[in-house]
Amino acid sequence: MVQKTRKKQPKRKTKKSTKKTKKGFKQRLLKFLFICFAALFLVLAAFIFYCYKTLPDIEVALSKTRQPSTTIIAENGNEIQTFGHSFSHVVYLNELPAYVPAAVVDVEDRRFYAHFGFDIISFSRAMLVNVIKRRYAQGASTITQQVAKNLFLTSQKSITRKVQELLIAFWLEHKFTKEQILTLYLNRVYLGAGTYGIEAASNRYFLKSSRDLTLREASILAGLLKAPSRYNPIASKKNALERSNIVLNLMYQHGTISKTEYEKAKAEKIEDPEIYKVEGAHHFADMVYQEVNEYIGERDTDIYVSTTLDQELQQTSEKILQETVQANLKNNVTQGAVVILDYQGAIKALVGGVNYSKNQFNHATQALRQPGSAFKTFVYLTALQNGYKPSDILSDRPIKIGKWTPQNYNKKYYGNISLDFAFSNSLNLATVNLAQKLDMSQIIKNAKRMGITTPLKKTPSLSLGTSEVKVIDMATAYLSIANGGYAAWPYTITDIYTNDGRQLYERMPVDLNRIMDKETAEQMKQMLYHVVQNGTGKEAKLPIFAAGKTGTSQDFRDAWFVGFTKDYVVCVWLGNDDNSQMKNISGGTLPAEIFKKIILTTIH
Repeated sequence: MVQKTRKKQPKRKTKKSTKKTKKGFKQRLLKFLFICFAALFLVLAAFIFYCYKTLPDIEVALSKTRQPSTTIIAENGNEIQTFGHSFSHVVYLNELPAYVPAAVVDVEDRRFYAHFGFDIISFSRAMLVNVIKRRYAQGASTITQQVAKNLFLTSQKSITRKVQELLIAFWLEHKFTKEQILTLYLNRVYLGAGTYGIEAASNRYFLKSSRDLTLREASILAGLLKAPSRYNPIASKKNALERSNIVLNLMYQHGTISKTEYEKAKAEKIEDPEIYKVEGAHHFADMVYQEVNEYIGERDTDIYVSTTLDQELQQTSEKILQETVQANLKNNVTQGAVVILDYQGAIKALVGGVNYSKNQFNHATQALRQPGSAFKTFVYLTALQNGYKPSDILSDRPIKIGKWTPQNYNKKYYGNISLDFAFSNSLNLATVNLAQKLDMSQIIKNAKRMGITTPLKKTPSLSLGTSEVKVIDMATAYLSIANGGYAAWPYTITDIYTNDGRQLYERMPVDLNRIMDKETAEQMKQMLYHVVQNGTGKEAKLPIFAAGKTGTSQDFRDAWFVGFTKDYVVCVWLGNDDNSQMKNISGGTLPAEIFKKIILTTIH
């Protein structure tokens, strides 16, 4: 009989073994978590160490230099433009009214005197708001952190930069007192319109020292810290005042100011800073800024540059040119330039284009354009120097030089005529015939001596203005005729001084150089006068003495009028950057009209 084998039954786990297994799992889990936290701690420590090791050199940052500012000033003392960043000398807290630093602390870092460089309470509150709103709605940087960023770091947003900011903030709190940190902040913080520090901003917006700020003005400066470009009173006086009201309200709620002070400050009127600034003149300012170093060399201090610019004449010229171009877009007139000189060569106005924001190219000093008949002045001047008289007879008949067959503007010819008639009516054939009897080298020499700086091609067509010139050069050349034969070179700078009043340069009177005899200059002046009275420049006729010459290049690509009165020489050019044709716009039309409109504004 076969016996059945009995199956082994699995051993049941006892409660004791189950507990042992659970305990082992917990130990392994705790060990794993410990390793993870240890690794995370090591990574975090390594990252903080990396941030520490890559900190900028503190001492170098504290003493770092900057590009000095250059403020360009019109002859009436108003500001044209400031280049670079405007800083001022250090102002200490004990020199300021108490409400100035108080306004900054109230709006930027209420707990500034209580925290150690990092405000845990403000940080927690800001994070809670940001989580609720699901966006970055509130920041919590302390004044110390902002000093750390402004002095030592870039504005680039990254975790590394934020950690470095905190490390430097802790160092600053250890190294300096709260008053010193606040002083650093007030003297280095950006306050809009190119100004850094409360003293520079106070001078810029209120034309006074920060030591003399009113409560209202202090609240405006404190308020624009949130968004300097938006809340500064030059960008928007309305925004600045609305933001200022918020600051004043905070100061009142915090008990920093009384109700009487609060109401008085809100009622205070603020002058518009724009009334002290020249509108436009950007091309002029650019030109002056490029010339400054030639006068005083490299520098390490902010400077003010007094110039020859007549604010009223500049703004009038810009307005007239812009309106004329805008009204003639249908005639394909899109660009222009104006230069106005006095008899000493001072540039009283310079318009380098119709819209600086769209085109910074200076058409008055950089553009090379064909002057057309405005160049004929050099031909007739040379003739006078060689014994010709305005009454002498010229031949206005067809001429052929090689393959070139010039024609008069109206396709007619006039036979025997006087020099004066030929010049007044801008006859091409008579001018070419005259030029053939003269030495072309002498014509070029005269043009150069009078102010033309560009290369002139020694060809027969030069007499009709086919070589390119600059607007400012043509104004300079005609000035020597207006001046009775004396050359005067254009200049813009009269005085350069530092912000503490130390003079670095002063223009001294210059003896003018005679480049043509008085009789020749007077004869040429009379011929130019006849152009305006009876010739192609009749649109420029004025109730006072006015002389000048029209110029139109081939196919109406350039239109000029260069003229003068007893006070000014004015050169006007119209055309297009792509050198396309205008629709029947000659020098005797719009340019002559612009000249007349500008001069009429100067007659009182």
